Amino acid sequence: MGESMKKNIIIYNQDKKSKLESQILKGDNYSVQVLLPDEIKNIETADPDLVILDNSSQVNEDILIRNKISPPLLIVSDDVFENIMIRAETYDYILNPVNYPELMVRIANLLKIKELRDQNRVVATTDELTGLYNRTCLHQRLEEELARAKRYKLPLSSILMDIDYFKVVNDIYGYDWGDVLLKQITEILKRRARKEDILTRYGDEEFIIVLPNTNEENAKIFAERVRKDIEEMDFIPEGEEEKHPITISAGIASYPFLMEVEENTNTIIRYAEHALYAAKKRGKNQVVLFSEMNLEI
Repeated sequence: MGESMKKNIIIYNQDKKSKLESQILKGDNYSVQVLLPDEIKNIETADPDLVILDNSSQVNEDILIRNKISPPLLIVSDDVFENIMIRAETYDYILNPVNYPELMVRIANLLKIKELRDQNRVVATTDELTGLYNRTCLHQRLEEELARAKRYKLPLSSILMDIDYFKVVNDIYGYDWGDVLLKQITEILKRRARKEDILTRYGDEEFIIVLPNTNEENAKIFAERVRKDIEEMDFIPEGEEEKHPITISAGIASYPFLMEVEENTNTIIRYAEHALYAAKKRGKNQVVLFSEMNLEI
């Protein structure tokens, strides 16, 4: 199995030596890293597929009780764990002395559970047509980013984008070509977006782009680039000789807000909706900042 395909396993031990490491590596399907228990803060950055606590101790019990572990957890213990609040979504344990075939079966089972869980999470959080986040996931991600912006006093911008005359495309060329258009615009958004940006299909022809650590001026630069890309794109439905003109309108709302309002996700989305409505009213194919509207909300 190629290096990129190997599952990433972290083993926590009392020292850097772990018999489990050599046992697991026999299978040649795993990448194994041994860390000390006080290095638990490195779990998120290491992005493991499985965490193994090798040899239970009070230190490991503290890890189990005080820290939420997202990846599956395998506890290798001299004693049966009882009455311990294990903060892991999925976990199993195996008693010492470890039987190698049993160890590998338990590892494989936990990794399969993670794989299925990840697949279900993708289905639950993404739009089937475009592969972008869906509306349900947006609110969760936006809430997380807004909380981070408040905590660290960072700017946060949200762009609500709507395809102008999308109904005309569906009526003239059919819904299949409407889907083609949505996919083409999705690819433009992906090319323009940074890794940390949150791309969402918000409605039939609406998208929301959340830009962490981005003020409204830079959000407008981003939106204008996307608008021009879409205006210049080649959308040529089957049977047509020339491209069908496509444009978008966009509204931008940014945190910190300029007035004293409830600082939540509904506010930033509502402000972006007002700005988008203004862009439509002003003739479409343009980007409007909410801060420029002088509205009483």
